[in-house]
Amino acid sequence: MYTIKLFLFIVPLVISSRIDQDYFSSLDSIPPQTKSRFAMLDDVKLLANGLLQLGHGLKDFVHKTKGQINDIFEKLNIFDQSFYDLSLQTNEIKEEEKKLRTTTSKLQVKNEEVKNMSLELNSKLENVLEEKFLLQQKVRYLEEQLTNLIKNQPEIQEHPEVTSLKTFVEQQDNSIRDLLQTVEEQYRQLNQQHSQIKEIENQLRRTGIQESTENSLSSRPRAPRTTPSLHLNETNNVEHDDIPADCTTIYNKGEHTSGIYSIKPSGSQVFNVYCDVKSGSSWTLIQQRIDGSQNFNETWENYRHGFGQLNGEFWLGLEKIYSIVKQSNYILRIELEDWKDTKHYIEYSFHLGNHETNYKLHLVEITGNVPNALPENKDLVFSTWDHKAKGHYSCPEGYSGGWWSYDVCEENNLNGKYNKPRAKTRPEKRRGICWKSQNGRLYCIKSTKMLIHPTSSESSE
Repeated sequence: MYTIKLFLFIVPLVISSRIDQDYFSSLDSIPPQTKSRFAMLDDVKLLANGLLQLGHGLKDFVHKTKGQINDIFEKLNIFDQSFYDLSLQTNEIKEEEKKLRTTTSKLQVKNEEVKNMSLELNSKLENVLEEKFLLQQKVRYLEEQLTNLIKNQPEIQEHPEVTSLKTFVEQQDNSIRDLLQTVEEQYRQLNQQHSQIKEIENQLRRTGIQESTENSLSSRPRAPRTTPSLHLNETNNVEHDDIPADCTTIYNKGEHTSGIYSIKPSGSQVFNVYCDVKSGSSWTLIQQRIDGSQNFNETWENYRHGFGQLNGEFWLGLEKIYSIVKQSNYILRIELEDWKDTKHYIEYSFHLGNHETNYKLHLVEITGNVPNALPENKDLVFSTWDHKAKGHYSCPEGYSGGWWSYDVCEENNLNGKYNKPRAKTRPEKRRGICWKSQNGRLYCIKSTKMLIHPTSSESSE
């Protein structure tokens, strides 16, 4: 390039010099002919030298350009090879995705089968345990009679009916042990299925296709259902005859510490509850929200039988609540704490129906500092996303969590989605744990408690 510029600079000088020489030679009166011819020859040589330098420059430029083009072709070849390798990897990932989807579908089906079997076995186990409890009472009674007979008439042989009854009880004990082993095995398999599903979901998330997989596995936008745990420890006290009916009875027997206790309401099975001791009495805790760790968008069956952990977030279960409150008149107490650590409460006298009435709730306010928390003097029915009471208002699925309602979707839903502070818009608050004040303002709630207590003892603040 520098040679070309030099040539373009020299050529005009040569031409100009030639013109000047012609001009001055015309003024010369006696120009020699031989000198003019030699001057033209010098100009040609100078021009040839410039052209030669220009040719060398162009040659160097062509060689340099050729090298750059070769480098570009090498880079293009490397890029083509990389692109081909990426295509092969993409095809492999797609094949793995198909296999993972197929495996996930199979595991989902197996998971549902194992879950149903576990629930069925758990139900049978509870029935067998109840029969065992009744039989053990009969056996104790017969053993006492037999002991008395042996003492009074030692020569009399054991009655055949007693022998057959003992044999029957032993068979029942063996059957119960077998059922317990079967339930434990099913529960272990269920946990394995859950672990496999979680592992597959993690693999799908790592390949960046989690969203499409979830859409293929779910036909409706709702929160995933959780499998209720098998609380086998609920029957630990089944052999005791003096199991209390509620937390108030436990308190009256001298237990003045909050914690988990076993109760047996009249005509019900033994189950565990959390007794919350306040000044002068003990309340049975039926619901607690503290940190959003438990999903409350559960099915109708789970709301009937309960879910969660008693020492954390949980719902005791509508059937268990009904078995307690049907024994006497009870008070319902609701305690709320907002994100400013301000505490509120309200107490109602209430009546709760059974499952045939969709657990119809009738409230009358007694005292409290939460105005208009729930509708009073109305029959409220309980519903979930998969169970709507006939003849009553059906709330959209966005109102997450089972709750009691009348003719509108209640904004005071303490089983709704757990929102962190500063949840952003009114529709988002409507779906969260909230209560509506008398002036229409919605407040987000950090923690909630629902407790029950017999009306025979006065509640304390």
